[in-house]
Amino acid sequence: MHLAQRVKALTPSSTLAITAKAKELKEQGYDVIGLGAGEPDFNTPQHIIDAAVQSMNEGHTKYTPSAGLPALKKEIVKKFKDDQGIDYDPSQIIVASGAKHALYTLFQALLDEGDEVIIPTPYWVSYPEQVKLADGIPVYIEGKEENEYKITPEQLMSAITDKTKAVIINSPSNPTGMLYSEEELRALGEVCLNHNILIVSDEIYEKLVYGEFKHVSIAEISPELKEQTIIINGVSKSHSMTGWRIGYAAGNKDLIQAMTNLASHSTSNPTTTAQYGAIAAYSGSQKMLKDMQEAFENRLNIIYEKLIAIPGFSCIKPQGAFYLFPNVKVAAELTGFQNVDDFSKALLEDAMVAVIPGSGFGAPNNIRLSYATSLELLEKAVDRIHQFVEKNMK
Repeated sequence: MHLAQRVKALTPSSTLAITAKAKELKEQGYDVIGLGAGEPDFNTPQHIIDAAVQSMNEGHTKYTPSAGLPALKKEIVKKFKDDQGIDYDPSQIIVASGAKHALYTLFQALLDEGDEVIIPTPYWVSYPEQVKLADGIPVYIEGKEENEYKITPEQLMSAITDKTKAVIINSPSNPTGMLYSEEELRALGEVCLNHNILIVSDEIYEKLVYGEFKHVSIAEISPELKEQTIIINGVSKSHSMTGWRIGYAAGNKDLIQAMTNLASHSTSNPTTTAQYGAIAAYSGSQKMLKDMQEAFENRLNIIYEKLIAIPGFSCIKPQGAFYLFPNVKVAAELTGFQNVDDFSKALLEDAMVAVIPGSGFGAPNNIRLSYATSLELLEKAVDRIHQFVEKNMK
């Protein structure tokens, strides 16, 4: 069968490939520890599940407006006001089938053939693929390790052309766990304002921030930056609702309307039951958020120290999300591997630990480990990696 060029050009997800291989080994009876998960290891809070069940029992099983239930949009508007002090009208919000779908719809509504989107590396694996699917061109800027994997205003300025349409800012970041400070965001925002570039602010990990660090949305810094920004967020990570598929975008009314028109011909609407669950997520108890955040921070503090003790591993301590992103180039060389991809493959096959190679994130010297699993398994996994490196050192 002749497939469309747009899908033939897609790069398969490295995350899913490793996960599939780990699952295959597990099914063969091997004791594999998977550190590839991009989702919290907590169940969705019970009051959210109860609200979803109640909505079905009450007959809320039909279509909703394409942009989402008015009651849910009202809760999202309130969340922005309470958390960031930003005022949005419901007409500036679209609810989507996950934050990933909100991003996909955004790029489809925004980009024409040849339009450029600036993507800092390391990046979440789907950003470049979604840009390409919209006939856009990803333009990469390296967030250097010495700058905590963040880009500078000078780098941003040098990447801008007359085809630049948008820049993506992901804070806290997947895969690095790094956050941009208010000062850093303000400086990047100035560049975007001067060149009339849309800021796509992916804030899906905003509730998972540790230590003295604080999440700041670039849209809250000034009214001008709010106008220039579209925020992408959702309940997947904050409320452990990855499978419910509820995300949203907030921003320019005309752009949101264009996304809504597109959604009306693709998904019709996000799943009705899941939307009622999301209403409960924002209107009900937030205790689980604090419990989850504390659990992740505790794991991070323990595992980080064990990880940096491994020969050839260097790692900037993450400030948010639930990933560690160590540079393991030296460890790969010490153990005789040509590259980090081969090192990662050997970790799975010999040490029975599944990690995600950084090449899929535009950072070939790194690996990504998720600490969204039990502390017992995390400690066991890091011990295995340590033993593997020491055993194979040349």
